[in-house]
Amino acid sequence: MLPRLATSVETRLKLTFPCRYHKNSQISLCGSTDHVWHKTLMSRSIQNSEMFLICLKVSSSYFNCLPLLSLFLVGVKGKTVEVGRAYFETDKKHFTILDAPGHKSFVPNMIGGAAQADLAVLVISARKGEFETGFDRGGQTREHAMLAKTAGVKHLMVLINKMDDPTVEWSEERYNECKEKILPYLRKLGFNPAKDLTFMPVSGQTGQGLKDQLEESVCPWYRGDPFITFIDNLPSLNRKMDGPFLMPVLEKYKDMGTVVMGKVESGEMKKGQSLILMPNRTPVVVDQLWSDDEEVTSVGPGENIKVKLKGIEEEDVSPGFVLCDPSAPARTGRIFDAQVVILEHKSIICAGYSAVMHIHCVAEEVTVKALICLIDKKTGEKSKTRPRFVKQDQVAIMRIECAGVICLEQFKLFPQMGRFTLRDEGKTIAIGKVLKVVE
Repeated sequence: MLPRLATSVETRLKLTFPCRYHKNSQISLCGSTDHVWHKTLMSRSIQNSEMFLICLKVSSSYFNCLPLLSLFLVGVKGKTVEVGRAYFETDKKHFTILDAPGHKSFVPNMIGGAAQADLAVLVISARKGEFETGFDRGGQTREHAMLAKTAGVKHLMVLINKMDDPTVEWSEERYNECKEKILPYLRKLGFNPAKDLTFMPVSGQTGQGLKDQLEESVCPWYRGDPFITFIDNLPSLNRKMDGPFLMPVLEKYKDMGTVVMGKVESGEMKKGQSLILMPNRTPVVVDQLWSDDEEVTSVGPGENIKVKLKGIEEEDVSPGFVLCDPSAPARTGRIFDAQVVILEHKSIICAGYSAVMHIHCVAEEVTVKALICLIDKKTGEKSKTRPRFVKQDQVAIMRIECAGVICLEQFKLFPQMGRFTLRDEGKTIAIGKVLKVVE
């Protein structure tokens, strides 16, 4: 059966019962602007899936744009700037699509989208020259794949797009060439090809390979499932249903009160519930709730939601604040020890080095206070002496100081709150995980 929209309020309210929560899936769509035709690909997918009407509904959220992956904004500027979003359902699951900006100037926006995702779809171009440009050192294909892994995405789908291009013509040789070039880098990031990766040939322009299986006359060498069938059959993630409520704030705005947006990471929340906003410990009350832009009475893990809060002004909330249960407030800190992998950085890094850290929904200026030890990549052994510096492709444990107090947690206790990236001069230079919150 084709995917369908849940359009009525009654349908939305039905879907707020706990049986729904484990079926929520967030898809982050990312890739270089030259590669992907994000909007073409996904609008074609939705047209083919009888979901095109969703693009006629204007979002009332902060983004103030058509939620179908910013579909019509591409005609104005040609690039997605904010993280566009759309929603659809199949018989098995409820999907939220997050279209992450592909242009390098908007990578911080892409980080916000990836941080909410369960599944990432990296769209690359098979067209001669375009794949090579995006995948060269410093290209957006590499950085987006890296950020998807750092954000904790469990499964990465690589859609090899533009297979219908005259320079490609559904060539198995070109498909394998693109796949073999990107696979070593994805392995280096920590993706397991057997469990974590799926490659698929598609055409965003014609919609081939999205809803229906590719015809044998067009592509005789690929007989796998089409895109929508494949994501529908992926196993759902286990959610912390019985844990205390916790939601990092991705965005905030004023609309007859203070409204915050984010993805529920654990627990449930109901209208009228009392919560606190960390790190300031501000008590608030849930006034209204929206899931996928429809008002509901309760929400659960995995849902992308909007919450109208009583007890706080909009200017007193910042992205990266965490809405949580008063009995289990999110941990806060300013200094922490972390294991950091230096991915791409020309110069050495010493104590005193500064960068911008992205952790869950926070972007914070940080400084390396001290280098504690190096870790051998092959053996995992720690050096016995403190290093004077760390360089590209090395792994180190270091003490990091934030400019202010933020919400964070040990990676082993709460991965979503304990993994981060470091960016400098517009590039992602390192990924890391929090080992210990010092103060």
